[in-house]
Amino acid sequence: MEYLRLLRRGPVLMLWVARSLSVLGDRLHTVAVMWSVWAGTGSASLMGLVAILESAPYVVLGAAGRRVVARFASYGALARVDAARAAVATALPFLWSPDAPGTAVVFAGVLTLGTLGALFDPNLEALLPTLVEPGRVQPVTGLFDLTSRIARTTGHACAAVLLLVFSKVELFAFVGASFAVSAAALAAMARRHDPVAPSAPGGRPPAARAPELLRAHPRVGLGILAHGALPFTAAATTVAMPALLAARHGAGAGVYGLITAAVGVGALIGNPVAGVWRPRAWLLVCCGAWATDGVATACMGLTEHVSVLELLSVLVGLAAPLGTVTLRARLGVFPPAERLRLMSVEHTAARAGSVTAILLLPPLADLSPPGAFVTAGAVVTALAAGAALLSRPLARGGGAHRAVPGARSADARPTTGCFPAGGERSGDGPAGAPGHRQQA
Repeated sequence: MEYLRLLRRGPVLMLWVARSLSVLGDRLHTVAVMWSVWAGTGSASLMGLVAILESAPYVVLGAAGRRVVARFASYGALARVDAARAAVATALPFLWSPDAPGTAVVFAGVLTLGTLGALFDPNLEALLPTLVEPGRVQPVTGLFDLTSRIARTTGHACAAVLLLVFSKVELFAFVGASFAVSAAALAAMARRHDPVAPSAPGGRPPAARAPELLRAHPRVGLGILAHGALPFTAAATTVAMPALLAARHGAGAGVYGLITAAVGVGALIGNPVAGVWRPRAWLLVCCGAWATDGVATACMGLTEHVSVLELLSVLVGLAAPLGTVTLRARLGVFPPAERLRLMSVEHTAARAGSVTAILLLPPLADLSPPGAFVTAGAVVTALAAGAALLSRPLARGGGAHRAVPGARSADARPTTGCFPAGGERSGDGPAGAPGHRQQA
């Protein structure tokens, strides 16, 4: 299997370990903080505020912090970010108390960790293509997407178990240890594999501007916009699912566990397919996958049968990674500065969608659980279908690559890390696309 062959490479294995532990620590921390807030205040609204504070820095830095994010485009810088996350996570339980000042300190810690995560995530994903030849950008993207999905699920499960066995201080110590080991792995990567970033005047990496990039590559912008709505279906299948099961099916935690497992099974099927499939019409594949996710989510709110609900959950799990891996693999073939900026914009869109879904879906689920599912599915399907329809005239009229002011050209074939990022040019970027010319 391609994923196993990639893991035989030392740099890929090292970064895979770092990424797995970093995501695991992030999920452990989120569950631990939410549980601590609930136990200390009994307020569900404050739990929602935790989720918003965690996502807000991604939106702010993605929209207005391109130069700040670009300063962390190396393994050494990311090692320092994870070391800082380890320190903050370990200190949080000692600052926590049930009174208002203690709660405010925890919220400040969540915001700090969210800011560090917003610096970490797009930079790490922008470094992935430097580990492999251009023809293997898609598989390495799929490998790390699968890693993140498994680590997120494992993190939630581990946190639930650890909360039963260990104290709050000990649980946060596990969180800090995950970040600390990740920082050590990244520091080891920095000593041997840190890429040399292209320099702008003053010795700093150039920070490409998002508007120029998206105007030059409009189909990439459409893909990012459609992908930004995907958190609506994710929120429906997590936040609104218990209410739907109780109201429509008279079911409880056991069936909820089966539904969650079914989504995971679908992801385990869909992700490896996405990792080896190199579609020519990449945006249509993304939009088709996300539209399938949206339709399946809407149907969840309408079905009367638990067995059908489980089959739809498998379909949702299968479709989501197919679109996400394909989009991120497409972003991965851009030159370094452009790639980082587009990765940051993609994270901004996804987190903005997540915050919007958190604000809108829980109140809607209280009023009508089926309505929450239908609304979430309709939003995702509409944006995916709109992006697919708009991609056709763009493909006919604007196939040539347009230069972005101040950005490196694909023809320069810049070297990043161990392998060059060059390749054939496509309608949506300097694609080191795996060996073929892209067509819409």
